[in-house]
Amino acid sequence: MQAVLGICGYSGSGKTTLLEALLPLLGRRGLRVSVIKHSHHDVELDTPGKDSFRHRRAGPAR
Repeated sequence: MQAVLGICGYSGSGKTTLLEALLPLLGRRGLRVSVIKHSHHDVELDTPGKDSFRHRRAGPAR
């Protein structure tokens, strides 16, 4: 069975910071983790400092 966890909140509320802490913990427990980002703005992937860059660095499965 696959589980899905959704995290949402206002800008600046700590969503990315939470994911940066949570992704490595889940990975150490042997779970394969992926991140899906939804935004109504243009998203630049792998740009240092952007949320998507921070998510990838935190360790979702590839």
